[in-house]
Amino acid sequence: MNLHAIYVVLDLIGTFVFAISGAVAARQRRLDLFGIVSIAFMVACGGGIVRDVCIGVIPPVGLSDWRYLAASLIASAVAILGYAPVRRLRQPVLFFDAIGLGLFAVAGAQKALSFGHSAEVAIVLGIVSAVGGGVMRDVLLSRVPAILDREIYASAALAGAGTQVLFSYAHWTQWWTPWFATFICVGIRLASLYFGWRLPAFRAPRECDSSR
Repeated sequence: MNLHAIYVVLDLIGTFVFAISGAVAARQRRLDLFGIVSIAFMVACGGGIVRDVCIGVIPPVGLSDWRYLAASLIASAVAILGYAPVRRLRQPVLFFDAIGLGLFAVAGAQKALSFGHSAEVAIVLGIVSAVGGGVMRDVLLSRVPAILDREIYASAALAGAGTQVLFSYAHWTQWWTPWFATFICVGIRLASLYFGWRLPAFRAPRECDSSR
């Protein structure tokens, strides 16, 4: 399998696992069938569509390639028909979301590089690919997006996308490099959930009591 095929596989696997995370979250909110499928597709393809528009891929692959819609529909069916076993996983939405985060961060960064963009643009679009769908999901489900809640979420995507860009600029284009970069992102995200790592919060100093 050549490297291009590997990145396509990464993108499709990321689409599938992100769609599962979206479908499970929608199922937990007791949405109807249309709502579950819509949330699943938006989580799976939302970030990739934004990335493709930014790099000039029109129409975006998430809308023009039937495999992405098929992956979203299959993931929705898995979440609906196999909801009980999926729900037994500890915090299944966060688990599948972490896997999709790493896959999309790496695939998104590499796609930007393949269209001739700089390292900075590739890293930013890798992050957008990874977090865009999750932000859309959380907003539609009336939740505070993970990237705004001191979570090590976008930071993990930054690590994965940055690792992939580093490998590309160092000409380490082996079959294992995208998988290693994905592992870095997923590992950081899951470790932050397990150990409770959070980004620091900055609080405004207390105002002096005017009565004194």
